[in-house]
Amino acid sequence: MSTDFTTKVTLPPKGTVVLEARGITKRYGQVTALDHANLDLKAGEVLAVVGDNGAGKSTLIKVLCGAVVPDEGEVLLDGKPVHFRSPLEARKLGIETVYQDLAVAPALDIATNLFLGRELRHKGPLGTWFRLLDKNRMRREAQHEMDELKFHLPAIDSAVEKLSGGQRQGVAVARAAIFARRLVIMDEPTAALGVRESGQVLNLIRTIRDRGLPVILISHDMPHVFEVADRIQIMRLGRRAAVTTPQKNTMSEVVAIMTGAARGDEPVEGNGG
Repeated sequence: MSTDFTTKVTLPPKGTVVLEARGITKRYGQVTALDHANLDLKAGEVLAVVGDNGAGKSTLIKVLCGAVVPDEGEVLLDGKPVHFRSPLEARKLGIETVYQDLAVAPALDIATNLFLGRELRHKGPLGTWFRLLDKNRMRREAQHEMDELKFHLPAIDSAVEKLSGGQRQGVAVARAAIFARRLVIMDEPTAALGVRESGQVLNLIRTIRDRGLPVILISHDMPHVFEVADRIQIMRLGRRAAVTTPQKNTMSEVVAIMTGAARGDEPVEGNGG
């Protein structure tokens, strides 16, 4: 597993499209969750995906991280078609996802959580034959990465259950940032957090973006979206209704497009995309 951690890739120039979804359709019986939905993610940006309940944003994100296989359409990574059958396949290609339920192990320490499922073993016979974990190296690497991300935590060997909600979320986000080689997907990362804790997580998202790693952010919190997003994709009726920026449209205008009170710049009915 050490190769996943130590191998760094050269990220494309800012503005380059790194991930595309084209005509993604997903049906559950008589319900169409996605109806020829599109998405474009560019290098070095935070792309927020917003929409009312049932708009299709969660299903679209699950397609991008391999949790859902679409009925139609294609996903392209760095311009090449990819076909994810599981989240593990997406992770192998450098796509990391932070889920709303965090998926941390509260009883374990911070360093162990950062390497959860990708633990570093001792070199030589100790690691190969006896599968002994190199806990000292994991602590060193974890501390280095948290320092690089400028996310301050108690001692790296502190149990996660002793952390605040924002700090726990920070551990989950940092784990994704450490291992992601292409992009990070975040599902409601500030849900149920206080103002100060949310600020910590938003700063971490900015740091990840500033390091060149693109982020897809799903959030219902419009102030947070407008605080960190470079572009905003608005979903409605299972499709992309519009793509805008915090400079182009106000929060109320984005909400109006979400609810159908205002028209977006892309059709959400008929055969358009």
